[in-house]
Amino acid sequence: MEKNHVIELLPAYLDDLLNETQKKNVAAHLKGCESCSQELEELKKLFEAFDREKELDTSDKLRTNFFEQIELEKQHTAKVVSIDSTSIQRKNNWTNTFLKIAASIVLLVGTYYFGKQQQEQISGKEIAQLTDESQAFKQTAMLSLMGNKSASKRIQGVNFIEEFSEPDEAIVNALADRMLNDENTNVRRTAVEVLSEYTSSETVKNSFIKALKTEKDPGIQITIIQVLGKIQEKKAAASMQYLLEQDDTQPYVKDELESVLPNII
Repeated sequence: MEKNHVIELLPAYLDDLLNETQKKNVAAHLKGCESCSQELEELKKLFEAFDREKELDTSDKLRTNFFEQIELEKQHTAKVVSIDSTSIQRKNNWTNTFLKIAASIVLLVGTYYFGKQQQEQISGKEIAQLTDESQAFKQTAMLSLMGNKSASKRIQGVNFIEEFSEPDEAIVNALADRMLNDENTNVRRTAVEVLSEYTSSETVKNSFIKALKTEKDPGIQITIIQVLGKIQEKKAAASMQYLLEQDDTQPYVKDELESVLPNII
């Protein structure tokens, strides 16, 4: 016994499946064999870990450790020298049981992990759908307000742009229409102020240029001139020159034009 390792009998020893003679032989061997004693301690830790485990952990670490334990068991089995035919049969039975349990755990882990991934994908689609629906609702509310007969409601609709992180072309066009065609000066002014935050849009720049020839309110004219001057929009030069030559253009508006035009021509 001293010369032969008893690693193959350790699982059965821990489960109290050996007869009295075998148990005494294994116990005696463990007293003088450091290798088998160490193996016994590792098996105890493994069994204790299984007993403590109450939830499936789908992390890569668990799966890796699990298969490492199986591989370790296979390597140890290859080194075993059996005591008698009865112990070999019990060891084989225990190994088969262990592998069945292992396969079940792997199957459960895989099923849980796959189901979790599927649920995350479904949740992502649902969130995206809700976001789209929310955006559509906000757009409908904004366009409805901008079409209201009340000027204060139209101003409220124009300011509703703050609810959008990236307004689409339909919203930009609706705002440009308020700036160019609304009968109320305050609505047009608010639309100019809002659109000045989106001068990267060609629609916005073209609408500002067009407004230089149609807008009659001096305050709005100056705001548009300043915005186009700030972005140095060269296409606005002709419209600015047109406004500068009009007899009804206010002197302070002409002064603003004369200070901006040289920088964009």
